[in-house]
Amino acid sequence: MAGITAEASWFCCGNAWGPCGSAGHGACGTCNSGSMQHAWPNTSDACYAITRPDSCGITGMSRRTCGFRHATTSLCTGKRIVTSIADCGPQTDLFCGERSCCGGNCASNRVIDFTPAAFSALGLSLSSGLSPVSIDVA
Repeated sequence: MAGITAEASWFCCGNAWGPCGSAGHGACGTCNSGSMQHAWPNTSDACYAITRPDSCGITGMSRRTCGFRHATTSLCTGKRIVTSIADCGPQTDLFCGERSCCGGNCASNRVIDFTPAAFSALGLSLSSGLSPVSIDVA
């Protein structure tokens, strides 16, 4: 998979942690807000049919299933983390063209949702909600 520059967000799942109450454990059944995990929009045919990143012009997105590890670098802080897929998401097609920037670094289209623990590990504030990132295989 070639690296993708895209927008990242965060979501709650599993056991209560930080700002999150208890929630479901995601499509993979393993998701927890306090773990280094993320949601990916192409974990299965069913997931892809919901998230539709192709609607935003994102083509050739690799199918990656539960447990697959991506390396992500924040374009705001330069911090790099490795997280594993624990859910399907985000619903990319709802946010086509949405753009987030920090300094001169910008990215469009939500492609990855992090648990609060992972989003914070990138050195990002949960209150910011969105951030430009570069995603690659671990």
